Amino acid sequence: MNKYEVIIYWSEEDQSLVSEVPELAGCMADGRTYSQVMLNTEIAIREWIETARIIGRRVPRPKGRLAYA
Repeated sequence: MNKYEVIIYWSEEDQSLVSEVPELAGCMADGRTYSQVMLNTEIAIREWIETARIIGRRVPRPKGRLAYA
């Protein structure tokens, strides 16, 4: 189960929902529906973590909700 914060927004350009995982640099996904974007986000998070481990990159612990100014 994902414990990283996920930000979801509508992309007019792509005509789809886009998600970003701020704690995992460059981790993004998209989908036409909320369910699809969340499923794709879970896959992207797993692949990001797997790749980071393979190349020796530190995997940050999920902090949950992030504070923005």
